[in-house]
Amino acid sequence: MGRFNVSLVVFVLKLLRQRSCKKGEKYADRTALIDRYHEPPLELTYKQLEQEILDFSEGLRVVGIEPYEKVALFADNSCRWLIADQGTMAMGAINVVRGSRSSTEELLQIYNHSESVALLVDNPALFNRMADLFVGQASTKFVILLWGEKSDLSEAVSDRLSVFNYSEIIAMGKESRKHLSDSYDARKLYSYEPISSDDVATLMYTSGTTGNPKGVMITHRNLLHQIKSLWDVVPVRAGDKFLSMLPPWHAYERAAEYFIFSYGIEQVYTTVKNLKEDLKNYQPDYLISVPLVYETLYSAIQKQIAANSAVRKIIALALIKISLTYMELKRIYEGKYLPKKQQQQSYLIALVDWLWAGIAATVLWPIHNLAKLLLYSKIKSAIGISKAGISGGGSLPLHIDKFFEAIGIIVQNGYGLTESSPVVAARRPAYNILGSVGHPLKRTEIKVVNADTDEVLSPGSKGIIKVRGPQVMTGYFKNPSATRQVLDDNGWLNTGDLGWISPCHSSGRSRLCGGVLVLEGRAKDTIVLSTGENVEPSEIEEAAVRSSLIEQIVIIGQDQRRLGAIIVPNKEEALQAAKRSSLIDADASELKKERLTNLLREELRKWTSEFSFQVGPVLIVDEPFTIDSGLMTPTLKIRRDVVADRYRDEIANLYR
Repeated sequence: MGRFNVSLVVFVLKLLRQRSCKKGEKYADRTALIDRYHEPPLELTYKQLEQEILDFSEGLRVVGIEPYEKVALFADNSCRWLIADQGTMAMGAINVVRGSRSSTEELLQIYNHSESVALLVDNPALFNRMADLFVGQASTKFVILLWGEKSDLSEAVSDRLSVFNYSEIIAMGKESRKHLSDSYDARKLYSYEPISSDDVATLMYTSGTTGNPKGVMITHRNLLHQIKSLWDVVPVRAGDKFLSMLPPWHAYERAAEYFIFSYGIEQVYTTVKNLKEDLKNYQPDYLISVPLVYETLYSAIQKQIAANSAVRKIIALALIKISLTYMELKRIYEGKYLPKKQQQQSYLIALVDWLWAGIAATVLWPIHNLAKLLLYSKIKSAIGISKAGISGGGSLPLHIDKFFEAIGIIVQNGYGLTESSPVVAARRPAYNILGSVGHPLKRTEIKVVNADTDEVLSPGSKGIIKVRGPQVMTGYFKNPSATRQVLDDNGWLNTGDLGWISPCHSSGRSRLCGGVLVLEGRAKDTIVLSTGENVEPSEIEEAAVRSSLIEQIVIIGQDQRRLGAIIVPNKEEALQAAKRSSLIDADASELKKERLTNLLREELRKWTSEFSFQVGPVLIVDEPFTIDSGLMTPTLKIRRDVVADRYRDEIANLYR
């Protein structure tokens, strides 16, 4: 019987022990992870983490998992997710990952489509929710509870299925490993085979903003490329602290975790609820998260400033405005300003531009430094990110990007897809070009092509982004037709995203921007008006949500004469704004819908006035777009088509 004995993190942990011998450092005794929001709370060193993974892996073999079999891992972010993930890989199985917030029907579909034979589930509550469908419609060797006890399962479940808790798997694995270690005869019964880099490591089902999930086949080679390439983006050192809060079954968080563990860091698990407190308490060196988290931090800072006295508020906003201007001038002076116009400046104009930016920045520098001392130091202490925030998994609004740069918190934006494991490009510390997603990773090729002819476009021209490199998937599981639609015979992956590559200039304000990738939205998101004009809605939406009155927005208008919007308002902010404008009495407790609509229209005009396409009719909805309502993906992207379908009757009335 063949048994595999290598996994990515186990490989990394062994590598760290080798490094420790060379550097005289004890990586094995360093804290690897802290997980205080589960019962029992856990804190593991690298040595303990390695042994836990190996015990779990052997426990899976003891209970009947074979190499190449699929094992469903339906759980949320925790240290035991990492152990279960690496435990399945270490014995040659392929894990199929998803989170607990997916619907039961979706989990069943993924389980059956992936041909999984066993289920690793977060806790009894999740499986009790899934049980009715799974017991009758899925074939399962056994169920393993990562957290909680079997006694919390319903009797109907525990009587019909073989169920183990986490401790039982660890105990069986530990005992079997000891027996194999002590007995030569026992070891002779097994053959050991290395895992091939080209073996499938995991199936990751795309959350997707449209359509049913597809199983992306990711190999060990795909993931190892990320481990070997991301240091250029995040130059971590042993002992650096990271806060982890994203779902680890998402490719972004997963690749980030594999990478950072290869450098002896300390990972602290947190939650959305506890993020603010943990940022302050742990003062992490890095935060890896999605744009929505940075938008939330930005909104919290703005609210804190607004809560001050009128004088302090005016001073704070004035200082921020000066710092924003200073940083823009500094970028121009350093050649890191990404312009909208791509033409090369003449040498004389570039020289004058450079001198003007340098002189103006020098004038503003003392005020900027005063702001750092009086205001930004307090904000940074509260947020706690000492080295950088890494943003990915969605579009980072430019005003958020500029704000954090102005107050001295570095945010590096990146780009990728599940189908590319995921990172294909990211901003480096030395070339953190705002408005872009940076340069391609090592051994990664990016080209921009015409959507109709597939002709490669010159730098500065917008088209479909295609990617080729070691991180690109082998295809979609059991779906060759879908694979052929996105992956050609030469290995180029059609991302479906629109963008352009910044041209290389020898002088001028963008002289260091050459080769960075700039995103312009999804090709499928493009709205085609009845006039034949194409509109990218994401830019308008990003501008609109800068208003404190607009919580969420989806721009609509396909096949219509003009654009419209579906808005989830911030009713409390809207009420206060109406009172300040004397639209309602000071003691009013609510805002009538007609007045709310008019107020929001004015806000839209204010924040989107720079765009050539203006928003016309507005539909106000009370229900927020959430994961639970099915209107957002698990990675917090709005499902545009689902929102439009949910409100199709109201939209039809809007345009009558």
